[in-house]
Amino acid sequence: MMHLVPGAAVREFRYERKFLVDSLDASQARMLISRHPAMFFQPYPPRVVNNLYLDTIDLDNYFANVGGVGDRHKVRIRWYGDLFGAIAKPILEFKVKEGIVGAKFTFPFPGFRLDDDLTHVSFQHLVSDADLPPEVKRHLRTLTVVLCNNYKRWYYESHDRRYRVTVDDRLAYRRVMRCGNSFRERFLDVSHIVVELKYDRPLDVLAERVSAYFPFSVTRNSKYVTGIEAVYL
Repeated sequence: MMHLVPGAAVREFRYERKFLVDSLDASQARMLISRHPAMFFQPYPPRVVNNLYLDTIDLDNYFANVGGVGDRHKVRIRWYGDLFGAIAKPILEFKVKEGIVGAKFTFPFPGFRLDDDLTHVSFQHLVSDADLPPEVKRHLRTLTVVLCNNYKRWYYESHDRRYRVTVDDRLAYRRVMRCGNSFRERFLDVSHIVVELKYDRPLDVLAERVSAYFPFSVTRNSKYVTGIEAVYL
């Protein structure tokens, strides 16, 4: 569906190697990255990443992920900085996965407030008012907000600018109800950090050399799946 939507900003399909790390903290992982032979540097400062994940009432996207469906997608609204209060420039993202590569399709989304007044009805009002292609609106009307998560992210880029690494720490998850949200209860994962190595498809042949310097193993990891299982199951 999303490959044919006009008006979307598209990030080309790329590989993502994910590492769920429990043997190092974020500062130790960052030190290893800074000492990597690829000479990773920080292109810009770290920031807090916030997401609202959308799914069907039956959590179809969640079950497609845990079931290992090859072609699947996630839908989220992302912004940076403060989690609560007025959100001026959120971005609607469709993260599409085909096998082991993925792409993002993004659209501007109307500003809103994240507070107790966020409900399924108020979210659908935002969708109605949004300047989005009709087929995107139709899809969003089948979804509801089910999960809120945020974390601190550090960004790294190799000296030749071909490989990117992110380090995510302080991962927090909150359940989102269709009505009556207080957001007071959260699950804070203090045992793990998430490291991701990202690169374009033609570079996969050399990526094994890059990841071989990291003393942790590639794993199948999804913050969305982790969050759903932490706050619902």
